[in-house]
Amino acid sequence: MTQRVELAIVMDRLAVDEMITEYAVAVDDGDWEAYRKLFAPDGRADYRSAGGIEGNAEQIAGWLAESMKLFPMRQHLIVNRRIRFGAMDQHTDDTARVQADYVNPMRFATDDKSDGDASTAPDFVCGGRYAFGLLRTHGGWRLTEVVVEEKWRRLPERRPEAVVN
Repeated sequence: MTQRVELAIVMDRLAVDEMITEYAVAVDDGDWEAYRKLFAPDGRADYRSAGGIEGNAEQIAGWLAESMKLFPMRQHLIVNRRIRFGAMDQHTDDTARVQADYVNPMRFATDDKSDGDASTAPDFVCGGRYAFGLLRTHGGWRLTEVVVEEKWRRLPERRPEAVVN
């Protein structure tokens, strides 16, 4: 492999990794216009394993905009990214696959102002694995597929009822 090919592979890896980070930031910030722009024209996402829907980027962005109102605080942590280019990782075409694990702490929306400082702490956490498909376009790498495989979730513990004497 020549230095030029090796450099191209490194540059593609960085660009693909940046797309995954942009995905997390768009969802966490509720920037649904940025979310839509991450996808190729025929890109799709599947959130059914997490109780969501499957559809094109426009449908998913609309669904996320509504459902994420329940969680004003969210912070994706996407780790263990495994990036593969083309067929058999030979980097022979303009496609990439990424498999990555995630942990996503979130905070339920509340009108209760009596929580004090605790109101910013996450009370709902889920984790699982993403499968991303990407395509190199004239505008750079774009998502063709996002599949969420939620593996676990931790819901808020019930607070004990006050003891009345």
